[in-house]
Amino acid sequence: MSKKLVCDCNRSMPLDPKELGLPIHTALCRQEVGQFLNALNESEPIVVACTQERALFSELATQAEKPLVAPLKFVNIREMAGWSKNATEAHPKIKALLSVTDLPEPDPVPIVDYHSDGRILIIGPGEQALYWAEQLGQSLEVNVLSTELSPLPTGRSYPVFTGKMTSLEGYLGRFIAKWELNNPIDPEMCTRCGACVAVCPENAIDLSFQIDLDKCKSHRACVTACAGIGAINFDRVERSREGEFDLILDLQTNPSIQISQKPQGYFAPGSDRFKQSMAASQLLGMVGEFEKPKYFVYTEKICAHGRNGKVGCSACIDVCSTQAIQSVFKDGQGKAEVNPNLCMGCGACATVCPSGAMRYNFPSVAYQGRQIKALAQTYLSTIGSSKPGQNAPTVLIHSQQAGTTLLENVGRAARTKPKEVVGLPGFVIPFAVEHIASTGIDLWFGAMSYGFGEVVLLLSGDEDPGYRSALTEQADLANSITQALGYGLRVRCMMASSSSDVDTVNRVMMELLTRKAQKLMAPPASFALATQKRETLEMSLEHLLQFAPQALPAEGLPLPAHSPLGAIVVNKDACTLCMSCVGACPEGALLDNPDEPQLSFIEKQCVQCGLCEQTCPEQAIALSPRLSSIEQRKQKVLLNILMSM
Repeated sequence: MSKKLVCDCNRSMPLDPKELGLPIHTALCRQEVGQFLNALNESEPIVVACTQERALFSELATQAEKPLVAPLKFVNIREMAGWSKNATEAHPKIKALLSVTDLPEPDPVPIVDYHSDGRILIIGPGEQALYWAEQLGQSLEVNVLSTELSPLPTGRSYPVFTGKMTSLEGYLGRFIAKWELNNPIDPEMCTRCGACVAVCPENAIDLSFQIDLDKCKSHRACVTACAGIGAINFDRVERSREGEFDLILDLQTNPSIQISQKPQGYFAPGSDRFKQSMAASQLLGMVGEFEKPKYFVYTEKICAHGRNGKVGCSACIDVCSTQAIQSVFKDGQGKAEVNPNLCMGCGACATVCPSGAMRYNFPSVAYQGRQIKALAQTYLSTIGSSKPGQNAPTVLIHSQQAGTTLLENVGRAARTKPKEVVGLPGFVIPFAVEHIASTGIDLWFGAMSYGFGEVVLLLSGDEDPGYRSALTEQADLANSITQALGYGLRVRCMMASSSSDVDTVNRVMMELLTRKAQKLMAPPASFALATQKRETLEMSLEHLLQFAPQALPAEGLPLPAHSPLGAIVVNKDACTLCMSCVGACPEGALLDNPDEPQLSFIEKQCVQCGLCEQTCPEQAIALSPRLSSIEQRKQKVLLNILMSM
């Protein structure tokens, strides 16, 4: 256990030491800082229930004579609980938030490395590109690709290319840029001697050392003047150029990389001088060795992307906003290949993956399950709820950075404008994840199984539009299931426009406060969420199905087309029992019989990837997204058999 230091921030929160079972400080960061210093001399790990003064307490810890037995942990109970309209009812939530700090740290994940030597390509109109080349040239190895003509500097302290970008791909430390010369003068060969300028009768060449082709009458006097150098060629066949760079500053109005989540090392501020300055400042710090977590784990064996040359599921490829995932086929076998250097850790690939072949790992769902279980158990035990129909908390899942900022803004507004802003109700427990797109129905149903009565997803406005669509689809799927089981709607997407959109969050919190807490759907489950997505999903579904107030239809509950759950329908008249579908199924949902021509199916294993449907030469298979009873899902069903004559 840890030493927990709780402060009411100058009595701005109505905290009761009896309710929390902890002493309450009033000015831990000021007059009572000695209490923190005393704790540093003890043998327990320290948890400070304040995030505002993280820097102060961390600095004091580094100056202490005794080394820490464990890293300091900080929990925000002020904006997330104490600054709220019903803060007096927030004690169970505060205890829950503090309880998570007693969990061990998640397992470490592999590291992705970057190396940058500072080779930068500045792309854009000559005047702007050359300006920033001069500014950055003392610290970075500058290269310029001028897309619009401008006089060149008299010195050749850095390369200046001209032309039109044709492609740009890569990431910090390894960008590959390709462009095409669109002028007879090759700036790489040009010495800037001015001989061509002097002899041109149309004045079609200026100090940009490029030919204005609208003025040029093809006298070719410039070619003669440059004969000894050979920089001018009107009949040049090879116009393609390419280079490798560590960093990119793209000043074009229409940037070369259009995706919403730009790769690290790439900045596209356009023509805005302030944004250009900000980008330049960041670029100066991007030289050397860098690392980040490897956010994902991929298991090719259960991936449903491709078999026998046919494409089944491409959900992860379609949703990835960084284009980090590519389709790769070899000998008819398809897989999703992820470039870890391009991956930005959003986790949407894992959310939409029906089989769990793509797993989010920072941290894993199994670890998040431990956190959510601790939150639910502590809250429910504090209020004495354990049976269906009793009050249950709501889990508010949000992104670590933008989402936390937004909720902090909501809490501060509740403190300064209490008549207008209600803050987070006492039964709404925030839960931060690296990125909101990394959560899906496996974690949500797991949270419901542990005792949360509702899942609210806070989208803070910085998400890729594809992520918003994916989460909305997942929420619709979850609600179609909970509603059919008699639980009602239990998942909600809260769409904020930015991290300062307090009004949207406040409107929803007011609705929840008026409605009051949801009810427990089932007795809190004891199982642990698994690393494998399908295992977690099956356990949670089985738990919710077991206690559902309403039984499923005998034929199963029809689900949306994007559902990872369902069966298949086989046209027996068309099926020849060739078993192509069995060989194509990556999940083992389709089975043959070695003793006789027989096609069987286990619904629990099916991920609705469509490979069987794509592979079937007779087009005898159709997908049937649905949710069936526990017994139906586990049972091996005979789909077709060769009848003896």
